[in-house]
Amino acid sequence: MIRSHTQAPVWLTKDPTRPPHAKIVATLGPASDSPEMLAKLVDIGVNVFRLNFSHGDFAAMDQRLARVRAVLDQTERAVALLGDLQGPKMRVGRVPDIDPEGGIVVRPGDDVMFRDGQGEAVIENGVPVFGATFDRLFHDVDPGQRVLINDGAIRMLAVDRADGSWLRCRVTIGGRITSAKGVNLPESDLAMPAITEKDWACVEWAVRNRLDYLALSFVRNAAEVIELRERLEAMCADGHCADKPGVPPRIPIVAKIEKPQALINLDEIIDASDAIMVARGDLGVEMDVARVPVAQKYILATCADKAKPCIVATQMLETMIDNASPTRAEASDVANAVFDGADAVMLSGETAVGRHPDLVVDTMRRIIQVTEARIDELAPVTGVPKRPDEYPYRSAALAHGAWHIANELDAKCVVVWSQIGGMARYLSQHNFRVPIYAYTSSRVAARRMALFGGVTPICIEPPGYARLRDWTDEVEARLIADGLATDGDPVVMIAGKPLGEVQAQSTLAILRIGDPASGFRAPDPAD
Repeated sequence: MIRSHTQAPVWLTKDPTRPPHAKIVATLGPASDSPEMLAKLVDIGVNVFRLNFSHGDFAAMDQRLARVRAVLDQTERAVALLGDLQGPKMRVGRVPDIDPEGGIVVRPGDDVMFRDGQGEAVIENGVPVFGATFDRLFHDVDPGQRVLINDGAIRMLAVDRADGSWLRCRVTIGGRITSAKGVNLPESDLAMPAITEKDWACVEWAVRNRLDYLALSFVRNAAEVIELRERLEAMCADGHCADKPGVPPRIPIVAKIEKPQALINLDEIIDASDAIMVARGDLGVEMDVARVPVAQKYILATCADKAKPCIVATQMLETMIDNASPTRAEASDVANAVFDGADAVMLSGETAVGRHPDLVVDTMRRIIQVTEARIDELAPVTGVPKRPDEYPYRSAALAHGAWHIANELDAKCVVVWSQIGGMARYLSQHNFRVPIYAYTSSRVAARRMALFGGVTPICIEPPGYARLRDWTDEVEARLIADGLATDGDPVVMIAGKPLGEVQAQSTLAILRIGDPASGFRAPDPAD
């Protein structure tokens, strides 16, 4: 049937009102450090704050974390804190502002030296001399191999080396080199550990400060994720990382996919991880940039099959570091990640050092909502979601059944008591086109669920005597207050008895707003 041109699509004519399904991860930095800005970002829609361990020392991190926690203590919203380990990322050492506009500018044809033990960069006989954060640069890079700086914006070829002492390169594409810019060596086989000593110190800091997620950089295989997981399990064994009995104390791991080897081992990496990040900055340097969009879609699809959350990151609204609006291509980039099923999209420099942190978050939120309005129009023709690999488990099977029920009833919302977040994750990966309210009495679990697409975590103690009928009353009042449902609207509810216990949910009920006999309100001797 051909649609009449007089029927304007909803996404074109109406402002979306439904909460965004895809979540927003915002990187903290000088631009977003003030309590006023942090409060704005939370209010506009940030779901996860990222602490980048590549920049700053622990004293600075302590101050930043204290400011964030002080703001989050004033809100009922569950916002997660993600610590991002640097990994074996090679960076340029400290660079003074020799050029009037900052740093040191190199031009095609220039020679550039990297010297072991070099402190601050200098100019010697007209040649810039830089330090680097890993000495493997002076052992494993052979003449003729590429040396890339700042995500490949500056390109050089190695031309000579004194093993263990220095490396001389010739610039092919020039630019401005400033402190701590990343160095990529896509053609060199580096003998470097997956997790450095600095990373282990950051892991200890993250455990001590009870972060909600840890991102592991430059993952190549599952063994590297398992190494971190086992160390975290030992460090969190006393349970101080969790706040309620049964909540896993280990900090969940986000594996960052930014090397071609990770794509080869993708299935095993996803299985070993709690979530995945498509880290396109280094991925686009380590492999042919033409393959990165396909890699992104492949990673997202594989994560969906395995019911694991996936974040798309790097340069999403990059020009908004300086500008008040993004390019059309950047807006399309965010939208395409949402169309492909990303659970979250991430901002890096845009919120860490950009001029308009609040504006960029608001822009990303609006792009997400308009895109999802179009997805809602397409939902009837997209078919039944694929059952995840974990379908034989009771919670996964129940989530799959709930999708069918919600679809048949045209439910306005799905509500679940998910004490440790497992059921919420299964519901999230089924891509319900309605909000999912996930209740828990654990603040830790609520913050972890903040990363799950479509899930709004709500942290409260079980109402009344942990009876399902009392919870039904609370749910109904909240949905009406939030404007998600009115009298007669159907809502799917999932829970176990008693509320607040760690167990597989096994009971499903249909709530009709305003109907006192619906939901879990029917008399039950067990209550």
